Amino acid sequence: MPDVSRVLLVAPQPFYEDRGTPIAVRQLLQALSQLGYEVDLLTFPVGRTIEIPRVRTFRAANPLGIRRVPVGLSFQKLVLDAALVPALLQRLRRGRYLCIHAVEEAAIPAVLLGRRFRVPVIYDMQSSLPEQLAHLRPFRGALVQRLLCRTERWLLASADSVVSSSGLAARVRTVAPRARHSEWLYASPLPPDGPGEADEVRREMGLAPGQPLVLYAGTFEDYQGLPALAAAAPLIRRQVPDAVVALVGAASPAAEARLRAAAGVAGDGALRILARQPRERIPGYLAAADVLVSPRSWGDNLPLKVFDYLKAGKPVVATDIPAHRVALDDSRALLCGTSAEEIAAAVVRLLRDPALAARLAAAGRAYTEERLGWAAFVRSVAELYGRFPGRPAGGLPDGRLPEGARGAPSAP
Repeated sequence: MPDVSRVLLVAPQPFYEDRGTPIAVRQLLQALSQLGYEVDLLTFPVGRTIEIPRVRTFRAANPLGIRRVPVGLSFQKLVLDAALVPALLQRLRRGRYLCIHAVEEAAIPAVLLGRRFRVPVIYDMQSSLPEQLAHLRPFRGALVQRLLCRTERWLLASADSVVSSSGLAARVRTVAPRARHSEWLYASPLPPDGPGEADEVRREMGLAPGQPLVLYAGTFEDYQGLPALAAAAPLIRRQVPDAVVALVGAASPAAEARLRAAAGVAGDGALRILARQPRERIPGYLAAADVLVSPRSWGDNLPLKVFDYLKAGKPVVATDIPAHRVALDDSRALLCGTSAEEIAAAVVRLLRDPALAARLAAAGRAYTEERLGWAAFVRSVAELYGRFPGRPAGGLPDGRLPEGARGAPSAP
């Protein structure tokens, strides 16, 4: 008999690191812990270990001594994905689980082994694999794309439940209309900025009082659209002469060099590129900004940074793509095209129209408080796991949320 309180969560990422999917996995672990589940986390042998009550961390082997896994597909990720498979088999042989909660590509071996051990599988679809890989040259061919689409269709149809990032519901319905599907709406885990944090950030950046700051905070991957935002910096500066565009999150000098080349500026101060910051400092950066920008150019899943932007209570400029439309509309963000000129025009409009900026910021903040709170996220996890026999659909057996689930846990 399975243990109706124990879950095997398989996350093929470096855990923990302050970036997209690991942040989402951390939220899920904290919610499961608050709901009383015992969780065995199986993940890469890279990243720092964080302490969450009722969570045990197991790491796959590291035959090549890999110390860093970049965002996206890489040789390091393929090696560690392969190492997860025997580790998953070992965990299933040793334990009895209510289910396997498998993130991204880990769902493929999880479905195959779940059938063997008669353990149901939740496929946590953080992105569409064919759509993500289509932007890499080896995966653009028609034959390869057909194979990837067939794999995705099989996976969606074979998993017992599918939970996807916001923005992927339409794809799931199209590819596998009979899939038992729900969609994540994550709560922003960032705490409010502390007293003086915004002023400290502005001092570190050498900004004068009242000098406009336009900010992006996140990863520097191609799909984030940062070349267009970098190229918008001099266009913004021409119309708002003292404005500064800051991109926070550079992981390497090469990434910084590419963006400076895209901007075509050097030394005029219009563009600042900052290294990746500890997540606990991000609230201060968001609070220091006058406008927050998500210039994403492609991808169906909603960027997690949008939840942080809205919670910060600052006006948001976002490219008008379907992924952003999941949480943003014209009442709580200024949506624009993906070109540098269109992004610059939207930013300048907000800098010149304080009333519009304040109205959008207030609407975004209200939306997060009404729809994206921690209690709502915990309840969505309870409902997802309530589909299994022996588990309540709303949290505790009487449907209440457990004590503490109404307040977001602290960041690691």
